[in-house]
Amino acid sequence: MTVSGPPLRSFRDLRQLTPARVGLGRAGASLPTQALLEFTLDHARARDAVHASFDASALVGGLNALGLETLSVSSRAHDRKVYLKRPDLGRKLAPVSRDLLEGRHSHACDLAIAIGDGLSPSAVNTHAIELIRSLLPRLASAGIGVGPAVVASGARVALGDEIGALVGARMILMLIGERPGLSAPGSLGAYLTFTPRPGLTDADRNCVSNIHAAGLATNEAGFKIAWLVREGLARQISGVALKDESSAQPPLRVTGDRRPE
Repeated sequence: MTVSGPPLRSFRDLRQLTPARVGLGRAGASLPTQALLEFTLDHARARDAVHASFDASALVGGLNALGLETLSVSSRAHDRKVYLKRPDLGRKLAPVSRDLLEGRHSHACDLAIAIGDGLSPSAVNTHAIELIRSLLPRLASAGIGVGPAVVASGARVALGDEIGALVGARMILMLIGERPGLSAPGSLGAYLTFTPRPGLTDADRNCVSNIHAAGLATNEAGFKIAWLVREGLARQISGVALKDESSAQPPLRVTGDRRPE
């Protein structure tokens, strides 16, 4: 009697489904030359992403074009070498930048947006403005008031908490370059915190990650972020207390006039 079953699958089949390095083969005790060259190239791209220049002026121009009040600040990590060696300094505003935000005379807002270079400035340069362009119409349709946009150099995620507290935001959205991987050197992350203030932890934040060309599209990311902002403000929570249930609703497409369909 012949027993039929599912067809056998190979590592070649698996490699069609993931960019992970599986089933690379070997040449003696080493990797094949092609696999080694591809690894070396991806490693170089990841290193380049970490050390890429942060185009703060282009971001400011793009945010102004979207009608947002924009401010530029920096952390206490005064250069890239210090930033990489001292993560703690990237979580605190430089005194001059803190004075700038404290000296503003403005009303509280529902949401403030911070954009930081993080560990992949190239991801921020590429995706941040497009994501905000997708996000703003969704926030407007939900009646959510957007305050200032702050472009922050030398930033870690927690820097957004101090920024949000100083500008009087009920919630802060921090867009930042994620640590590069060998398959995604240019990935953007979005972190949301209700009642931001210094001293919070990752448990107090929601994260929408893997935003890049081969990952989460900016339109879908904008939909998820808008859902989390709306629900977080309504329920007055964020982090582990707020579960992302946006997948229960299809994302709205954004047309050329920047209004949801």
